[in-house]
Amino acid sequence: EKEGAMFLVEYPPGASSAEHRHDAHVFVYVIQGSVVMQVKGGPELTLKAGETFYENPDDVHVVSRNASPTEPAKFIAFFVKTKGAPVLTPIK
Repeated sequence: EKEGAMFLVEYPPGASSAEHRHDAHVFVYVIQGSVVMQVKGGPELTLKAGETFYENPDDVHVVSRNASPTEPAKFIAFFVKTKGAPVLTPIK
């Protein structure tokens, strides 16, 4: 059984997330600033407001950071995942 979840993620200037995976289909929509996203084996992409990014359940998210050292960035992350599964799993 699947469930959906949606989150607003805010990165202050220069902020980033550690390497992680989601065990979910993740759709990212940038609403402010720009972010750099990369999954293992894929290209590093810089996304501006209005642009989107997709991660499949097997992807390891190796880069997720604010592209700017001076401006904040915000994006919406919409998850389709197995009911009860964790939203984020850090990679050790």
